[in-house]
Amino acid sequence: MIPIQPGDSTIVSPCVRKCCLNEADVCMGCGRLLTEITGWMDFTAEQKRVVIAAASERVSLLHKQWGEL
Repeated sequence: MIPIQPGDSTIVSPCVRKCCLNEADVCMGCGRLLTEITGWMDFTAEQKRVVIAAASERVSLLHKQWGEL
């Protein structure tokens, strides 16, 4: 039997506890996509870094569109 390897837990979730998805399934708080939120625990450290960078860009765009959320 092959042991199941959990995702990397050394990188902290970017969740800011302001969870509200917009029509594109982007969290208005942290900027992650729904698929990124639900898959977070299984992602490798590199995948998490990519998600954090993309989410940061999304939050910046949301703030430009809507102001501070």
